[in-house]
Amino acid sequence: MRAAGFAYTEPKAPFGLIEYSLEPAPDEVIVKVAGCGLCHTDVGFYFGDVTPRAKLPLVLGHEISGTVEVAGANHAGLVGARVIVPSVMPCGACPHCVAGYPNTCSRQFMPGNDGHGGFADRIKVPARYLAVLPPDLKGYALADLSVIADAVTTPCQSVFRSGLKPGDVAIVVGVGGIGTYAVQIAKAEGAFVVAIDIDDGKLDRILQHGADAAFNVKGVDIKEARKAVRKLVTNAGQPDFAWKIFEMSGSAPGQELAYALLPGSGTLAIVGFTMAKLELRLSNLMAFDATCFGNWGCAPELYGKAIEMVLDGRINMKPFIKRHPLSAINELFKAAHAGELAERAILVPEGAEA
Repeated sequence: MRAAGFAYTEPKAPFGLIEYSLEPAPDEVIVKVAGCGLCHTDVGFYFGDVTPRAKLPLVLGHEISGTVEVAGANHAGLVGARVIVPSVMPCGACPHCVAGYPNTCSRQFMPGNDGHGGFADRIKVPARYLAVLPPDLKGYALADLSVIADAVTTPCQSVFRSGLKPGDVAIVVGVGGIGTYAVQIAKAEGAFVVAIDIDDGKLDRILQHGADAAFNVKGVDIKEARKAVRKLVTNAGQPDFAWKIFEMSGSAPGQELAYALLPGSGTLAIVGFTMAKLELRLSNLMAFDATCFGNWGCAPELYGKAIEMVLDGRINMKPFIKRHPLSAINELFKAAHAGELAERAILVPEGAEA
């Protein structure tokens, strides 16, 4: 079987159409792509901020939904299934996986990083962890649900891993592509949620979709921002300790602020990515008896929970996504890099399922 996709060849070079052969092994499938979300990580690859692990030319894209078109001998029953392809798929057999640490699997497969990704009409992937969708997509197009594969599942894992429980305070720093869903997930789990960003438009929108309060930190000194957020929380009758803070901006100022907001017994999740370095006083973690963790992707076994939350309405994706033809890939990457996309772009191949 042949696939056609748009290849990344070198930083900032226009994507060019390439064709390549796909032949599934017994434990692999070929998925006809319905849609592939454009993620901040893809933009980082394209502009040379991060180097993909696979050799170039490479088709990027790791937020993928579609239909299983061909299956290897061990997974013939998947043919025809509508699926979401996990953005990070562990091997299940390496020492990391066996010890219970699949997110750092030494042989993991990430589409668009370890091999050709979803900015194509078809993709070959391991079959083991595919998330099969139910018949009723509750008004979503199959392409729309591609965004679950990272923008929804990654904050899901972060929120669950933080130990957040009803009545907790959740602070989400950066309410863009993944932060919007972190807010909704934390709210669905019973938290009092504060959204922080530098864009009034994003803050106004997220106040309609789960945030209890919002604060614009643009131009605000970190010390003043910390005082203002504490006042905002306590004035609402919430505790000034044990906050769950989720850094979703993937920026140095966002990470610096998130760390500065840590209160006693607080928990900080670093979810957004940047190559920038910070100067921090790590002893704050000791002095505040606080916890800090990083989050890479999402374990495939959590995908069912994320899908359920979207389809039952606890997570509303519709105001935050927009479909575009895959052929517009060059313009969309430039717009994403310039911060000109108000919604997460989903790239749809010609002839994909509507």
